[in-house]
Amino acid sequence: MRHFDREMQAVLDGLKAGGQKPGLLLHVCCAPCSSSVLERLHGAFRVTVFFDNPNMDSACEYARRLEETHRLVQETGWAEALVHAPYEPEVYREAIRGLEGEPEGGLRCRACFALRLRRAAREGKARKLGYFTTTLTLSPLKDAVLLNQLGEEAAAEAGATFLASDFKKRGGYPRSIELSRLHHLYRQDYCGCAFSKIERDRRRESCIKAADK
Repeated sequence: MRHFDREMQAVLDGLKAGGQKPGLLLHVCCAPCSSSVLERLHGAFRVTVFFDNPNMDSACEYARRLEETHRLVQETGWAEALVHAPYEPEVYREAIRGLEGEPEGGLRCRACFALRLRRAAREGKARKLGYFTTTLTLSPLKDAVLLNQLGEEAAAEAGATFLASDFKKRGGYPRSIELSRLHHLYRQDYCGCAFSKIERDRRRESCIKAADK
């Protein structure tokens, strides 16, 4: 079984030992997840942050997460640039067409991950950056094996180089919480899509009912 975190660390160590600092496009979903990932990567790469999340349930949520990501980059200096795609919910809806009834974490999520990773691969290639990767593997709720598989498929399709990762390792997720508090970041409680918001509300209602019994 592959150990994605060790694979990535070997790349980082090799770059630092060789004095190289290639470009890397980092697809990000939000500022909190970006925080510990950027902290870990910026010493080995010239990072360009790529905010592209057409799955967001509203333009307001998209703008809020983008604004917080921009603020984090400004406050830390851990990325050389931040670029973002326009909010295109119709692209997401087309990617998940027919999968609307799938459960959270199922085929609908897979299609969403694949969409964003393909777009990141193409963006990184167009900008002539050496690598691309995503913050999505930071989440304890997301499957790093699947995300790395989809990232490598997107890389092959675009002719790009995907940096394998499992950013939740080495205390990555708890560190993101610490950094979020330090920088007073907005921490959302759903992944961003309308389906995850419905699931969040369902869990809340269940908790309220259980507490009232």
